[in-house]
Amino acid sequence: MSTLVNELKEKWDALKAENPHLRIRNAAVELGVSEAALLVTNVGDGVTILKPEFQNILTEVEQLGKVMALTRNDECVHERKGTYLNGDFSSPHAQLFVGEDIDLRIFLNSWKSAFAVVEGDKKSLQFFGKDGLALHKIYLTKDSSTEAFDALVEKYKAENQDEVFTFEPVAPKPEEKPDAEIDAEGFKKAWTELKDTHEFFMMTRKFGVTRTQALRLAPEGHAVKIDNAKVVNVLEDASEKNIPIMVFVGNRGLIQIHTGNVKKTLWHQQWFNVMDPDFNLHLDMTKIDQAWIVKKPTEDGEVTAIEVFNKEGDFIVQFFGKRKPGIPELQEWKDLVAGLEK
Repeated sequence: MSTLVNELKEKWDALKAENPHLRIRNAAVELGVSEAALLVTNVGDGVTILKPEFQNILTEVEQLGKVMALTRNDECVHERKGTYLNGDFSSPHAQLFVGEDIDLRIFLNSWKSAFAVVEGDKKSLQFFGKDGLALHKIYLTKDSSTEAFDALVEKYKAENQDEVFTFEPVAPKPEEKPDAEIDAEGFKKAWTELKDTHEFFMMTRKFGVTRTQALRLAPEGHAVKIDNAKVVNVLEDASEKNIPIMVFVGNRGLIQIHTGNVKKTLWHQQWFNVMDPDFNLHLDMTKIDQAWIVKKPTEDGEVTAIEVFNKEGDFIVQFFGKRKPGIPELQEWKDLVAGLEK
């Protein structure tokens, strides 16, 4: 272990002694390092460096059986239990798992390192970006195969367990152009002519607008700003009225999707939570800067989303009514959203 890693380990051990319940992500912030840098201090003591063969590792995760997939950003945590099925790595842009339970859009070009982590009776696979940010974690459950986990770790264990990791900051986002420099009329026309929600991102790229700027410049009636507190109403109303929804949470390396009902909702301090057997969501309400109702035309009719952003203009979470291509949006979801607009 290098001197620098040793010093960091000592600092982290001291911090854990002061606050035994401090999570590694919060400890990393407090110590001014990345989460991966902290994890590296325990290599050989419950932490194993894996070869960065992400596609191969993910393809074999199905053998673990029912696991818990965790994807988060600074404001929201999305936890979904299920089995990794139907992996599709054919596209160089976005890789997929499309199952009833585990539904992911993966951007492997942002992934840098992988680890197996054993903490007491908790076993997980953890994947990090070039800056050491945690992008995705896979935890074993009581229904998982520990034998398959051990075999996978042995198969993909890196030969060099003393690897020196360097973490580089992510390039800053380009500055938002002034609204006056945007072809606002052309942008509004393109919005009204959308045929698929997936075209929206390319449209913002074409016109050089940020996501929140796009909502400000939207055609009349297509984007309505709502009070941040109404995000809670989305989950409470969906629970109370038994409306199946879609919940998207992501970071630069992955988007994780829950499709189905939400049942048990509750507050804990500033966090609003969904606490169901196979789906948990933890949303820090104090970190929401903007929330919008966003409407996009498609070949199946209008699709409505609730989009939630932080102060940097980054996505925190998106909500839709449950839908599939070729099927119109649920009327119950339209009614729920209409209630938010009042």
